[in-house]
Amino acid sequence: MTAILQALASGLALGAIYGLIALGFNITYATTKTFNFGQGAFLVPGSLVGVSLLLLAAGKPHWGNLAPSEMTLLSYGLATLASVAIVGAIGIVLYYCAIKPFVGAGGLNWVLSTIGFGIILQNAALAVWGPASIAVPSPLGNEVWRIAGAGIRPQEVLIAAVAISVMVGLDIVIRKTRFGKALRAVAFNPQAAAIVGINVEKIVIIAFVISSSLAGLAGMLIAPITTASVFIGLGVALKAFSAAIVGGLTNPRGCMLGGFLLGLIEALVGLWRAEMREITIFLLIIIVLVLRPGGLLGARSVEKI
Repeated sequence: MTAILQALASGLALGAIYGLIALGFNITYATTKTFNFGQGAFLVPGSLVGVSLLLLAAGKPHWGNLAPSEMTLLSYGLATLASVAIVGAIGIVLYYCAIKPFVGAGGLNWVLSTIGFGIILQNAALAVWGPASIAVPSPLGNEVWRIAGAGIRPQEVLIAAVAISVMVGLDIVIRKTRFGKALRAVAFNPQAAAIVGINVEKIVIIAFVISSSLAGLAGMLIAPITTASVFIGLGVALKAFSAAIVGGLTNPRGCMLGGFLLGLIEALVGLWRAEMREITIFLLIIIVLVLRPGGLLGARSVEKI
C-alpha cells in the first residue's frame, strides 16, 4: 500500500505535466487545426532559461549548478514567471515563421515547419548551454515528506498544485470570460468570428503564446526532478500528445484527464515492471482510438455526404 501511495503521488505530478502540455496542443488545434510538433523543444528554454536566471542572480555562470541554499521559493517563482514570458514570446515567433504561412492552405507543410522550428530551438539551446544537464534543487528542499508511510517529494506536491491551479484557471477563462468566448468562436468558425468583429489573428497569436507558455511552465516545474537539459522535451511531449488523444483532443478537460490518466498508469505500471510502462501507455491509446476515436471526452464527428 505504501508503494502504491508513492506511485500515485508521482503519477499525479507526472500527469499534471502531461496535462499542461496536452492543454497546449488543444488550444492551438482548436484555433488553427494545426499542432506544434516541436512542442517538446519548448520545455528546453522553459527549464534552462529560468535556471540560468537563478544562476546569474547567484553570481555564477549560466551553465553552472545551484546549491540548495541558493534556491528559494520566491526566486524560483520569479524565475519561472520570467521563463514563461520568454517562452511565450518564442511562441509568437513560431506562429509567424512556421504556422501562419500554412494556415488555411492544403497539405501538411506545417508539420515539417513546426518540427524544423523545434529542432532549431533545441540546437540553439545546445549551442548556448551545451549537452550537460544542470542539477536543479527543489525550492521546497530535498526532505521527503511522509504521508501514510509513503515518501513524497515536496516538488511533486508543488507540481501538482501549480499545474492544477493553472489548468482550472484556464478552464474558467475559456468558459467564462470575453476572451474565452472569442477563442471558442474562432475555434468553431473563424470566418463567422471575423464577421462579428473578432480579431482572429490576434486570438490565434494569443493561443500560441498560451500553448508555448504552458510548455515553458512544465519545463521549469519538472526541472528539479529530471534536471534541466536540452534533451528534456521529446519524450514528455510525445506522451502529452498521447494524453490529448486519449482524453479527447477537442476537449480541454479531456486533455487534462488524459494527462492525469497516463501519468497514473505510467507510475503504477512502473511498480510492476518498468519496461512495460511505454507498452501499456501506447496499448491504451490503441484501445481508446478503436472504441472511442474522438477520445474519452472528445465529441463524435459526423460527416455529412
